[in-house]
Amino acid sequence: MSKPAAPLKGRAARLARLMPSTGPSTAARTPFVLLVVLLLGGGLITLLLLNSALNEGSFRLSELKRDTTELTDEQQALQRDVDSRSQPDALEKRARELGMVPGGSPAFLNPDGTVRGDPAEATAPPSPSPSPSPTPSTDATPEPDAPAAGTPASAGTSGSPSPSGSVSATGPDPAAAPSAENSPPPTSPGR
Repeated sequence: MSKPAAPLKGRAARLARLMPSTGPSTAARTPFVLLVVLLLGGGLITLLLLNSALNEGSFRLSELKRDTTELTDEQQALQRDVDSRSQPDALEKRARELGMVPGGSPAFLNPDGTVRGDPAEATAPPSPSPSPSPTPSTDATPEPDAPAAGTPASAGTSGSPSPSGSVSATGPDPAAAPSAENSPPPTSPGR
């Protein structure tokens, strides 16, 4: 009924050879379509997993930033506390509470072992407020040459023992003054 197609010549023949025929092409296309669908599905799943990992990292990063901010605030508060406690007046007050006294002039050891300077024991300066201890301090006692207040001048110079029997009325109280052999040697900072 129909005539066979006349053979193509030239350019049309070359194009016809490049184009596949319509018969067996549907069977060859099925594996290619499945491969493309699998690649697209795998890519989408990979993107989903990558996105969830990035979100998890983002949450962890925000948590670490919050922790860093809290720790920085705590560090700054501690630094303010250290700065306030290391001011000279605060150090002096704390040292006095611990019973420390300012040192006198220092003495140094020369490399040959000789002492340079005049070493002296540190003594506490007179305090402006009365001592909370019941014993009188050595700074509040009068000079040995002067008579005690409220006693006649002859009582202090007579040489008679006081009611306690060991010290005159004008002498220093041995319980209030630390003796040189019982006091610890003075120390310098850093030792």
